[in-house]
Amino acid sequence: MGRIAVVIPCFKVRDHVLGVIAAIPPEVERIYVVDDACPEATGAHVEANCRDARVRVLRNEANQGVGGATLRGYEQALADGADFLVKLDGDGQMDPSRIPSLVGPLADGSADYTKGNRFFDLEDVRSMPAIRLVGNAILSFVNKVASGYWDVMDPTNGYTAIHAVVARALPFRKIARDYFFESDMLFRLSVLRAVVVDVPMAARYGDEVSNLRVSKVLLSFPTRYLGRAFKRLFYGYVLRDFNAGTVQLFLGLLLLLGGGAFGALRWHESIVSGTPATAGTVILAALPVLFGGHLLLSAVNYDIANVPRRPVHPFLANVTAPPERA
Repeated sequence: MGRIAVVIPCFKVRDHVLGVIAAIPPEVERIYVVDDACPEATGAHVEANCRDARVRVLRNEANQGVGGATLRGYEQALADGADFLVKLDGDGQMDPSRIPSLVGPLADGSADYTKGNRFFDLEDVRSMPAIRLVGNAILSFVNKVASGYWDVMDPTNGYTAIHAVVARALPFRKIARDYFFESDMLFRLSVLRAVVVDVPMAARYGDEVSNLRVSKVLLSFPTRYLGRAFKRLFYGYVLRDFNAGTVQLFLGLLLLLGGGAFGALRWHESIVSGTPATAGTVILAALPVLFGGHLLLSAVNYDIANVPRRPVHPFLANVTAPPERA
């Protein structure tokens, strides 16, 4: 299957991390515990109490966030020659026995990146806290637009695996370090046209406390998703290619905005003058809006059909890491 490395970013998970490590299956060759300036000194706790020879503790002098800690582990795993990199949280919510299921599609060549999906089994969905269910459903839709992976759900799921060849091609310095990490990874993978596959799995909720602040998500995530969406559309439909989706998107926007502006102007004039707009004026405003909306729906349909289907890691094997990784 290849050499599997597990990266466990650690911040306030002292009470759970040893149990997580103990449950990691023997197929895994290396385990990187990344102490992200944890106030509970999780790294020292692991060194003092864990006898698993596969474990290596890494430390960030300053807190980098879950993304920064994960990328630190990725860099070390790549330097040590790992073939597949699995990201596993240390809070006990993820079942380590599912690691072979995540790595399988990478090993057989059918995917470049895999991630957990807690929405697959309806019984599991019923057990999910309501706030998480609603929040993840909304984020899933927004992420589909931003990343172009319309067949992927649960974008904030941190249980992931990536082919080492694809990881080497990612610009690590540009990837978000905080809780936007998983969503930003999907955007970066879409730039590479990597194949992403969801792996159904159950979520496990215990007495762990999340470090994610909902207020921070509500304030920062929308603008970041919007920025990634514009970049993806520009890269995929202007810079790299000019296709039917490009025509549908830009012509649809032009007609929709033009028709809307014309209608608003004539509506304002009719109010000021007290003269109702003629039927011809209404039609001239309505038709561009209708045609523009139809073209935009066609553009969305084209984008959905344009989800990457051919894994890129066989073609990236000889590509060196981008300068941003240095």
